[in-house]
Amino acid sequence: MAATHADFVRALRCRECGHEYEIAPIHVCEWCFGPLEVAYDYDAIASVITRESIAAGPSSIWRYEPLLPTPREPLIDMGAGFTPLVRAHRLGEVLGLSDLWIKNDTLNPTNSFKDRVVTVALSKAVNFGFKTAACASTGNLANSVAAHSAHAGLDSYVFIPSDLEAGKVTTSAVYGGNLVAIDGSYDDVNRLCAELAGTYPWAFVNVNVRPFYAEGSKTLAYETVEQLGWQLPDHCVVPVASGSLLTKIKKGFEELVKVGLIDGPADVRMSGADSEGCSPVATAFLEGTDTIKPVKPNTIAKSLAIGNPADGYFALDVVRQSGGGMAAISDDEVVEGIRLLAETEGIFGETAAGVTIATLKTLTEQGVIRPDEKVVAYVTGHGLKTLEAVQPVVGPTATIAPTLDAFNEAFQIEE
Repeated sequence: MAATHADFVRALRCRECGHEYEIAPIHVCEWCFGPLEVAYDYDAIASVITRESIAAGPSSIWRYEPLLPTPREPLIDMGAGFTPLVRAHRLGEVLGLSDLWIKNDTLNPTNSFKDRVVTVALSKAVNFGFKTAACASTGNLANSVAAHSAHAGLDSYVFIPSDLEAGKVTTSAVYGGNLVAIDGSYDDVNRLCAELAGTYPWAFVNVNVRPFYAEGSKTLAYETVEQLGWQLPDHCVVPVASGSLLTKIKKGFEELVKVGLIDGPADVRMSGADSEGCSPVATAFLEGTDTIKPVKPNTIAKSLAIGNPADGYFALDVVRQSGGGMAAISDDEVVEGIRLLAETEGIFGETAAGVTIATLKTLTEQGVIRPDEKVVAYVTGHGLKTLEAVQPVVGPTATIAPTLDAFNEAFQIEE
């Protein structure tokens, strides 16, 4: 008998103590209060998944369906994933890197990587029987939950800090769900949502459905390897935020080895990008401590402004164990990073991208990233979401009268 999707997902397992639970909308271990994640039967997956079966699948994250925690039906699918992996020749030349790649996730349906996690989370939520979707968000997740809920006909409540960038507010509100702005930081929003998740029968994608939601991030690793011709990169640079994205990309590389799609070991070096105004994980790394102290965010990179990162300790461990590095990037460096990527590769990323590219530059200058490594930098959101960051420093090269003389006077081009 052929294996079914039910054969692939074994349980929810505590990442701290290893205690296992039946598949349900829960996210915290009753024994040690550690976070839960999905545990798979990799032997069963290996019996059905091949490079050929993946290539025959859709041009979205669902080409990797056996490695995800929900079956294709019911499915909330807006086409997330299989975004371009761009060989960054010009940026690499500037930085002194001979084999640099940009994973351009600005081209997802709502222009950020959050579409990957939301399509998985809400597909699982519908599988559980939920009728209402909700989330705590720094902006990109709000966009995605609102859009996917509208697409699926679900009610939605998305909660955001009231000081978000105007673009992210508009591109959440336009989908017609309930957008709730909170006078406080993301951590305040998250605490409220934890209370609401215990009060209302809603699928909070990053609370009670979090173990399934987080699995969508692994697809960035799968696509990277497939697009590199089924080769592992040597080094990855990933924005930190909650820490989940970095840890799940690493998990994705390891899973490809476990199911026999690539040869191991999956010894990819993982480096984390943090903004100086909200860098609890990078600070712990740079100070050589295991203590991640919560902070009050003060940064233009609002999508990374999580002062008490849920997966911070796991991200810190992955960076250290893999031999990577971390940096804390100033607001000025964020803007420089946005412009550098745009001017060299024609990719306009949001502030989180500026943090990532500036971290790439910093770690290369420090020798943490080696010139001959195959390096992948993850650009996770589009610059149109955070125009405020660059508007003060970009604009028309010249404003002239509509005459040839005016143009020639302004530019004085030598023939």
